Amino acid sequence: MESHAEYWASRAALEWQVEMGADEAMLDAPVDRYAASADEAAPRAAAIPASPSRPAIPEPAPAIDAAAMARAAAARAETLDDLRQVISGFELCELKRGAKNTVFGDGNATARVMIVGEAPGRDEDIEGRPFVGRAGQLLDRMLEAIGLSRTSPDAQNAVYITNVSPWRPPSNRTPDAAEIAMLLPFVQRHIELADPDVIVMVGNTPCQALLGQTGITRLRGNWAQVLGKPALPMFHPAYLLRNPAAKREAWADLLALKARLKSLKKA
Repeated sequence: MESHAEYWASRAALEWQVEMGADEAMLDAPVDRYAASADEAAPRAAAIPASPSRPAIPEPAPAIDAAAMARAAAARAETLDDLRQVISGFELCELKRGAKNTVFGDGNATARVMIVGEAPGRDEDIEGRPFVGRAGQLLDRMLEAIGLSRTSPDAQNAVYITNVSPWRPPSNRTPDAAEIAMLLPFVQRHIELADPDVIVMVGNTPCQALLGQTGITRLRGNWAQVLGKPALPMFHPAYLLRNPAAKREAWADLLALKARLKSLKKA
């Protein structure tokens, strides 16, 4: 039996080791764990459950450049009928999913004047023709005041009408910037194939698409160039229905259009 003094000496040594951080009892001699046999290691490895394999994360699908797809599709159109079919078969624009009809154009396709609006409304979506509601009826009266008509067989006195968007946006909202960029190649090809003498842009959306600018109150009445052709921004007739006082500026723009057509005819 160890003596009283040996007990206290052993206890003091143990307390010193605990204070130094020793918290686990070890063997009398070191063991080389790297030299352990495979038989000794196998039971320990089997006791550890293998981590379940994670399912492979699928690679994201490559983003589709809808504007580039529209540009390539539009370039294939050699005639207006071709373009109508190309647009009708284009499936990358969400606006098409909620529309009843693809509204392509109306009027005399050989006309000297091409009018580009914003998008179909309810009446246009039902009928499949642009500008047939109250705003369209006002537009017809405005054009008649300077001797133009969408029903005229004579290209000199006729107009041809289309929109930036061939599909009605939900709740008649304005097409957003991404939609305008996607549909722009179709509008540009439409202008190239119709080949008018003059382009009239009614409202902000066609100005944004064809001029890269908005602010129709500032832009209206100021001639610009679109695809090498003279282009005139004007108030949308729907705006004139809400703001009759602006008809004075609209009349001035119509007279400017009439004068430009006359000067081009002489040239």
